[in-house]
Amino acid sequence: DEFISSPPRKTVRFGGTLTEILLKYEKGDTTDFELLKHQLSDPDIKDAQIINWLHEFRASVVYLTKELEQLVNVLLKLPWLRRSREVVEEYLGFLGNLVSAQTVHLRPCLRMIVSHFVPPRITIREDDVDISDSDDDDENISENFNTCHRALQTVARYVPSTPQFLMPILVEFFPFINKSERTLECYVHNLLRVTVYLPTLRLQILELIIEKLLKLDVSTPQQDIEDAEETANNCASEEKSTEEGLFDMEEDEDRKGNKVVSPIIERMAHPLAERLDILMTILFSYIKDVCHVDGKLNISNTKDLYRDLVSVFDKLILPTHASCHVQYFMFYICSFKLGLAEAFLDHLWKKLQDPNNPSVIRQTAGSYIGSFLARAKFIPIVTVKACLDLLVNWLHKYIDNQDTGANAYCDVALHGPFYSTCQAVFYTLIFRHRQLLDGNLRKGLSYLQSLNFERIVMCQLNPLKICIPSVVNLFAAITRKYQLVFCYTIIERNNRQFIPVVRSGTGGDLVQTCTNPLDSFFPFDPYILKRSKKTIDPMYQFWEELSAEDLENLKKPIKTGTSEDEDDDFLKGETPQNDGVVGIAPNSYESNTRSPVSSIGSPADCYVPYPL
Repeated sequence: DEFISSPPRKTVRFGGTLTEILLKYEKGDTTDFELLKHQLSDPDIKDAQIINWLHEFRASVVYLTKELEQLVNVLLKLPWLRRSREVVEEYLGFLGNLVSAQTVHLRPCLRMIVSHFVPPRITIREDDVDISDSDDDDENISENFNTCHRALQTVARYVPSTPQFLMPILVEFFPFINKSERTLECYVHNLLRVTVYLPTLRLQILELIIEKLLKLDVSTPQQDIEDAEETANNCASEEKSTEEGLFDMEEDEDRKGNKVVSPIIERMAHPLAERLDILMTILFSYIKDVCHVDGKLNISNTKDLYRDLVSVFDKLILPTHASCHVQYFMFYICSFKLGLAEAFLDHLWKKLQDPNNPSVIRQTAGSYIGSFLARAKFIPIVTVKACLDLLVNWLHKYIDNQDTGANAYCDVALHGPFYSTCQAVFYTLIFRHRQLLDGNLRKGLSYLQSLNFERIVMCQLNPLKICIPSVVNLFAAITRKYQLVFCYTIIERNNRQFIPVVRSGTGGDLVQTCTNPLDSFFPFDPYILKRSKKTIDPMYQFWEELSAEDLENLKKPIKTGTSEDEDDDFLKGETPQNDGVVGIAPNSYESNTRSPVSSIGSPADCYVPYPL
């Protein structure tokens, strides 16, 4: 009954059977061949016609040699994805037959499949200018992507060497960063899906994605993101105040509240930051999905992914200076299990202490250790103490070897890893000292005294002169309160020895003092991308803002005869908190007296005034 009631297929065609056409072409008669290509290129070609042609081509793949590459390219351009299920199945069968019989066409087939990893292009005309980008309104886009992955799996099943040919194509087709967010989102999502059924490509695909994310990250300084957010907020406030004066209708307020304002809150004002935010959200979701099976952590999967991510971290992240967000993929996966966090710290520690590594890599490893210990809430205090023991013992051994030799003087070029390690220790103590002293104050103080900070601070290498001033001052205040070491005499002496650098410019001479000679940064400074930060915030240690009175107390020089055990009021409220209160970051400095407002949730920049 179904056969009788169904309409007959349209099979009108010209030029004889496919085999006859191809044989004629081999003998030099191209008339029917050109007609065949024209019929296959017809934009109005019907499903039944496509099925008939594909059926014949599947039976004749032996003829589709390298010489018929032009015809194969026409077949690969057939609009098969948005057709009936019958067309899709027939086309997948044709692809399998083609690549198994004629592997010479493998690359074109792979290129065709990968080209569908992004939404189809549409053309919009604005002021007589064609603007082409992805079509976000395609309802079948998810189904189309599923079909593409079926096609890729089909090809890989017939040709085992598919992965090595596929990877260069995935690199080539990666969209430019100025493409729409939707285009980038779909492509990255599809790349990560490929790793599920072609696991041998996972490391290379992760490298590709993280390399592109890193370019986005370093192209979007944190200051630019915050400036764009501030400008957008100011504009929104102005528009809101203007609108409130015009209409006061409940319908308008509801519409405005439900449809217009709330989606904007989630968007980043900076266009590149918006792209980075979306892609980081996808990467975090991928890490979670790979590591968790049925809602439970799968140890084997997690370890395998951790190894791949550490490899990418070493190759791309560690040599890159001052990236802000991408490195958080390591922070996130380490949060799943303490063993991973400890393995990551051990990995960084080996980088730091290995004299065969370049100095800049060792210094960066030190920065990562300090920032990770300070910011990761999932690292218990016992692990923090173990790391401090390792770092401080290494510092003392370094001093033993250097403090009396020919190089026993303050020089970043000679002792960069030493200063970076000092800063990591100081930074960790600033964030963790309350936890170190909790429970048993006497025992905690005894532990801190055993670290012998006084010897580190007083040594000829003079780390207080090199480390970032905000870190030095908070460290000095904390160690003074607990009578561990008195740093202010050395700080004041260092301030007197600072040599201002005079630079001439169009605006006149500018006097600057280098306050970050290490050129160091804190890799896990607060994460500010709106969507993806929701993944990081629950496991992140924020800094509580110091009050104006606290800051003033920091800047007051210590008078001779002041007892070291008097209570420092400014320390009362500086326990690291979890509520994201705004502070000022210590990761970059414009002058010797202030830092730019470049981050949230970090210790404030408190600098002892230059004595006049």
